[in-house]
Amino acid sequence: METARKITVEVPPELLAKAQLASGSGITQTVRTGLQLVAASQAYARLRQFRGKVRFARTLAELKADR
Repeated sequence: METARKITVEVPPELLAKAQLASGSGITQTVRTGLQLVAASQAYARLRQFRGKVRFARTLAELKADR
């Protein structure tokens, strides 16, 4: 298991309050969630580049029937 890295971050109080209200979590979990979203945004951008370029071998009806 990786050890956590302790950091000091200065953020505007209003931004922190809004973020905590949106996440419903404490400061640490709110910051972790924000960092995860930033890290994931690059993957989402790469996936958006495939929009309309991927052909599936199965139809939508076949996918629904396979549930």
